[in-house]
Amino acid sequence: MPKAARRDRDWPAAAELRAKLLAWYDRNRRDLPWRRSKDPYSIWVSEIMLQQTRVAVVVDHYRQFLHSFPSLLSLALADEQEVLAEWSGLGYYRRARLLHKAARFVANQLNGNLPTTAEALRALPGIGAYTAAAIASIAHGEAVAVVDGNVERVLCRLAGWDWGSRAGGAALKRQIDLLASQLVHPQRPGDFNQAMMELGATVCLPRNPECRLCPFSAVCKTRGEHKTRPRPRMLSREVAHALSVRMGTEPGALDREVLLEQRPASLTVMPGLWELPVLAGADVPESELRMTVRHAIMQVNYYVRVRTVFEDDVPALTVQAGERRWVPLAEAGAMALTGLTRKVLTRAHLLAAATLNPIATPAEQGVV
Repeated sequence: MPKAARRDRDWPAAAELRAKLLAWYDRNRRDLPWRRSKDPYSIWVSEIMLQQTRVAVVVDHYRQFLHSFPSLLSLALADEQEVLAEWSGLGYYRRARLLHKAARFVANQLNGNLPTTAEALRALPGIGAYTAAAIASIAHGEAVAVVDGNVERVLCRLAGWDWGSRAGGAALKRQIDLLASQLVHPQRPGDFNQAMMELGATVCLPRNPECRLCPFSAVCKTRGEHKTRPRPRMLSREVAHALSVRMGTEPGALDREVLLEQRPASLTVMPGLWELPVLAGADVPESELRMTVRHAIMQVNYYVRVRTVFEDDVPALTVQAGERRWVPLAEAGAMALTGLTRKVLTRAHLLAAATLNPIATPAEQGVV
């Protein structure tokens, strides 16, 4: 029996569900830059960037990253600090390191040819089941399902499974994966997978889902009346950094320099990235406060106090943990800065701020 027929037998009205979902997707999908390409490398970059990161944040970073590293070979030949600099602002820097490591492996061991199947892709550093399926289905048309958090939520609501608790564990995960594989479109797997993720990201939301807009609403077992997993509790931390700027010391130097410190390689979070020196105490007198910034990293909200520190006062007011360097402001933007450091320097008008490009649906763009 053909595979498509087996799928239709296993899930009632599977063909109709596929047709409704793809029709909805064709009308409503957002115009995202990575959707304009079938290039496996470009799709790979986008999928890694989109992990745990909002689409609006990724758009400009994606364009700039591909401008700097337009091919897998160019990424493989780049220095890690160059890669981290282009990744700055996206967070979760381990993704960038593994992407770089995998590019070098492909260039050196596979003659620069990225594998074409989901199974082979999973052998590369940083590529799990989700990313492998996304690349294989979108770039190569392999009929393999992509299952991320959005897709899990859509399928559990559709089938009436209790996704809100973790009681199901591995058994529930197997059910979800099986249903996803039964529903994936055999001829348009890439579009189907992107449609499922789009549905979960824009309509079948964790809270207050837009059921009236959902192409599955007629057959959905829950219609939004469904448990959702509680959000992880955010922790709070108070930190303080020194902003120390001086005139350049090189002969004829006109540009100002900022003092940066490299995070030690032994750290588990953002090793090797450059940041503003940490103040010895988090209490900064209001009269000496340059700015306050809130910055989230994973499940921690950092409440950051930034103080202007003159060069002569740096040793007494800061705690040094890594290499320090005075960097011309014209060069600082191209370094592998932490997201917080880039945010502070931008708000202090010491770096140029990036402008996000709008993301629109075809209807919003006037495309019918």
